[in-house]
Amino acid sequence: MRILSASAATITLSLTLSSTAFAATELQWWHAMTGANNEVIDNLAKEFNDSQKDYKIVPVFKGTYPETLNAGIAAFRAKQPPAIIQVFDAGSGVMMGAEGAIEPAAEVLKKGGYTFDKSQYLGGIVAYYSKPDGTMLSFPYNSSSPILYYNKDTFKKAGLDADNPPKTWPEVFAAAKKIKESGASACGFTSTWLTWIQTENFAAWNNVSYASNENGLGGTDVKLAFNAPLFVEHFQAIADLAKDGTFRYGGRTSEAKQLFMSGECGILTESSGGLGDIVKTGMNYGIGQLPYYEGHGPQNTIPGGASLWVFAGKSDAEYKGIAEFFHFLSQTKIQAKLHQVSGYMPVTLAAYEETKKSGFYDKNPARETPLLQMMGKPPTANSKGVRLVNLPQVRDIMNEEFESMLAGKQDAKAALDKAVERGNAAIQEAIGN
Repeated sequence: MRILSASAATITLSLTLSSTAFAATELQWWHAMTGANNEVIDNLAKEFNDSQKDYKIVPVFKGTYPETLNAGIAAFRAKQPPAIIQVFDAGSGVMMGAEGAIEPAAEVLKKGGYTFDKSQYLGGIVAYYSKPDGTMLSFPYNSSSPILYYNKDTFKKAGLDADNPPKTWPEVFAAAKKIKESGASACGFTSTWLTWIQTENFAAWNNVSYASNENGLGGTDVKLAFNAPLFVEHFQAIADLAKDGTFRYGGRTSEAKQLFMSGECGILTESSGGLGDIVKTGMNYGIGQLPYYEGHGPQNTIPGGASLWVFAGKSDAEYKGIAEFFHFLSQTKIQAKLHQVSGYMPVTLAAYEETKKSGFYDKNPARETPLLQMMGKPPTANSKGVRLVNLPQVRDIMNEEFESMLAGKQDAKAALDKAVERGNAAIQEAIGN
């Protein structure tokens, strides 16, 4: 019996060691995707996990973009960070400033035996997520551009041309008034992300300065400039439309998308990445380019969405697994599919060319709009992007002033002047001045 017990123990130990030796390295991927885009993440993780047995990507939803960033910061301080975290564009400056907390994506790929070749990626996207010397710090996952969506049935009811979306902001405001006055829908126009779309991309698309020092890309010591006359004119028009409900405010991030999908509002400016949820509603929608002001735009839009950051201090096995996953995500077939099902832009030129060759844009011409907006013209000092050491905080300040404006407590000039004054003070505090 003693011999049998010893043998059983030996077998059990052997099996335990064997299972441990061959267990897949688990890699948590914290993200902020909901709805159709959450399904895309789950499917990507499953496809990667099924393609090999050494690594297992485990997606974990952590809330909104700002909530996910805050969760990652807290986890790092507690010395329990995930392998990969999805950080929205506004958090890029925060992550770049966290020296020692992150492992550059280019270095991670190198550890896995891969070489990052930036010539294979869309220039505007790679530049935004790289250091001045060209080192890619994070892996571009879901890059997007803001576009205009409109309800074709609502347009027809209001007597508007359903095949000709408004191109300038005055045209948008006129169409919104007609929709509201005709009763075609309860509200004419709404927008997600007043900060990213109506301020940061508004500046780039109309080729006006958002802040000094090339909007922060040239250095951390910047002065905000989004209280210039064109911004004041634009936000005062929105504030005036809000008085009778022609413009309806949905919230600080992507909440307003629901106002459009429910049929409550006839026009929406939103990320191209919002397409998946809109398609799922089955509504008769159309897409147009982001509106601009005559005499100013269009210039080029700047990428939004998010990228994947890797925390420092991981094991060699974990870094190799992350490199394999990033290599998997870079595959042309994966990028092309991600672009076509989600509305996000492909991050590689090969995926863009593959999508064109397949005839996808011939059948869905408006789906190329976000790419053409971003790549149509070489960027200027005003349109390379926005990068602040504390952009999420500055956005919160702006949202507070916008909400006060939309509640009728102040006009656009006062709101923007206060946001600039408070934002500048917050920037100086963040950089230690």
